[in-house]
Amino acid sequence: MSDLYWLSQAQMRRIEPYFPLSHGVPRVDDRKVLSGIVFVIRNGVRWRDAPKAYGPHKTIYNRFIRWSRLGVFNRIFAALAAKGGKPDRLMIDATHLKAHRTAASLLKKGMFPDVSGARRAA
Repeated sequence: MSDLYWLSQAQMRRIEPYFPLSHGVPRVDDRKVLSGIVFVIRNGVRWRDAPKAYGPHKTIYNRFIRWSRLGVFNRIFAALAAKGGKPDRLMIDATHLKAHRTAASLLKKGMFPDVSGARRAA
């Protein structure tokens, strides 16, 4: 399968200082598992649909959950963003949400007095 994504050795050297220490049993190959995490997130597939080349899907999922809770990915992203310097261009997200048509009537009925301007009970 040629469409697999693999982190390079240079990329791994940049992010290795942020990995938590391994206690007891040595971890499965970090490069393989992290490449599997990137593949799953980038392609939007289920964990169980990750290619076997990345290892067991349960290992990939467990590492993602464990390191997310420990804040490992947040530290990696913050460090990489800090080294990036000032951006040349900023992007603004134009996403919008549609509210259900009954949501507007809640303000008229005084359900949210701080927002609707309705008179407050004395």
